[in-house]
Amino acid sequence: MTGIHEGLVFRGPEFEPVQGRVVVEDGTIASVEEDEVESDDWILPAFVNAHTHIGDSIAKEAGRGLSLDELVAPPDGLKHRLLRETPREEMVEAMGRTIAFMRESGTASFLEFREGGAEGVDRLHDAARDSPVEPVVFGREEIAAMEAGDGFGASGARDNEVGPERRATREAGKLFGIHAGERDSHDVDAALDYDPDYLVHMVYTTPDQRERVAEAEIPIICCPRSNLVTEVGLPDFETLAETTTLALGTDNVMLNSPSMFREMEFTAKHAELPAPQILRMATHNGAEIAGKEYGLIEAGRPAKLQLLDGDSHNLAGARDPVRAVVRRAGVHEVRDVIL
Repeated sequence: MTGIHEGLVFRGPEFEPVQGRVVVEDGTIASVEEDEVESDDWILPAFVNAHTHIGDSIAKEAGRGLSLDELVAPPDGLKHRLLRETPREEMVEAMGRTIAFMRESGTASFLEFREGGAEGVDRLHDAARDSPVEPVVFGREEIAAMEAGDGFGASGARDNEVGPERRATREAGKLFGIHAGERDSHDVDAALDYDPDYLVHMVYTTPDQRERVAEAEIPIICCPRSNLVTEVGLPDFETLAETTTLALGTDNVMLNSPSMFREMEFTAKHAELPAPQILRMATHNGAEIAGKEYGLIEAGRPAKLQLLDGDSHNLAGARDPVRAVVRRAGVHEVRDVIL
């Protein structure tokens, strides 16, 4: 099956905007051709949301005024109580609607920390069954959840000891991620001792901890909107970016919509990082953490694309298209998503 998409193509790792077309054959980008075209479409790689908890789609905007621990700390934070109380069918439907929104907003894949053990992983697979959006599922709470998914997602080194889960995940050849440095730096060293494949949050770090991260080349997933809502602060983006690869995630659906447009805009207005770097954080970097080849528009890569209306009232007249995508584009500009 062949498809040709014409417009302003955000090409390669720097997302260089060039007029032309993307030729797709059998789900793969066959070529990127520079040429004068008449289309107003802006052609970008689809997003990879690098950290989510979509089970709490059943409780959007719950917990106003609660602290981080009161909201999400296992086992008795509000989120966990609500998850235990929610019937399977209701949760599957709610997660399915969140996945549908992700597709509408240009997301190809998401890295999900899935509560509820192996049953929670099964519920997510059920919710995603009819969607082209690809979940990368990190089971939690038990080794069986890791075995049912794509890896293990640890709550954090201060919550419980996960040595057996780490060893089982390594033996299975799967990915291991862990929350760290969300409220302070006290749990970061213990998290690093698990030799994780990636870290989530890292709002608080010390120079020695960043040196360990750099030496081990461990990527970090930042969730700045979530960090602001839970009042823990914001990551030092510039320092972390000098340390390792960064990606973006939207975290708990109960706190924020899973819109990567919103996450990019928020990041851009709180970090001194160039627009192409922030766009990579929302696309290729998350894909790379998950072991996927998409996230860039280059020949030979999977054709996971989104087409934006470059002539919308919001984007028309943009002098810097990459900056415009990062700082002002939104779901309403998405014309099509090719998955």
